[in-house]
Amino acid sequence: MARAAVVIVGGHEAGAGVVVDPLVEHGPVLRAPSARKALEATVRKALDNTDLPVCVVPMTLGRDPLLVADTARTLTSLAGAAAAGRVMLAEPFGDAILLAGWLRVAVSRAASRLGATDLAVLLTANPANRFDDAELFRIAHLVRVQNDLPWVEVAFRGGDPDVAQGVKRCEQLGARQVAVIPADFGPATDTPVPEVVDGGPLLAPSVISGMLATRIARAMLKLSQGDDAVAAGLDADHGRGHGGEPRQDPDSEVG
Repeated sequence: MARAAVVIVGGHEAGAGVVVDPLVEHGPVLRAPSARKALEATVRKALDNTDLPVCVVPMTLGRDPLLVADTARTLTSLAGAAAAGRVMLAEPFGDAILLAGWLRVAVSRAASRLGATDLAVLLTANPANRFDDAELFRIAHLVRVQNDLPWVEVAFRGGDPDVAQGVKRCEQLGARQVAVIPADFGPATDTPVPEVVDGGPLLAPSVISGMLATRIARAMLKLSQGDDAVAAGLDADHGRGHGGEPRQDPDSEVG
């Protein structure tokens, strides 16, 4: 079986810190907290420390197209014989359709455990930008309709509305029980909320490692056919724009 060194790169969905079961068929998992400088340094470390090809996986659940594009731009900037033919870009970990499905499973689990009639589910995530945040509201609506629950609301850890405000809204709407479920790789809440059921994490480590293995296998197949998939990732954020509100990358220069 072909093997690769794996680099996971995270963005506002907290994917760099996710718990992963060991990928026994590959090398150790390296982590980059963001694209650009942090990712470049991590990939160069992987290239220096192994002769294996390096597979970079953008850890987005479908709400961070900028992460995919920035990852591709970073890999494009890598030059030299050491990187030629050895670095590949995997497809993003997830997409909005998968995220909605994973959330429906988590919500159904909470409803079965707590009873659905007076239950509100609060989906939480780190705040990002107006486009990525609005996408979570769209997904929450789909989850509510398909799970046939009276209330599925959205809050942002450290954002607006924050988790405490989201819980209060659920109670004001008439819910007697509130379950908080993360819609990203982070925890359900940034601080404990009394009398609220913590439904996190969204995905078990085994599920994450299984999805990673699928993404890596497809990327390696493409690389064997001469396609590192980097060019395809450059336009991942096309059409979403920044709307005058670009997210500040921790690696960006301040001049």
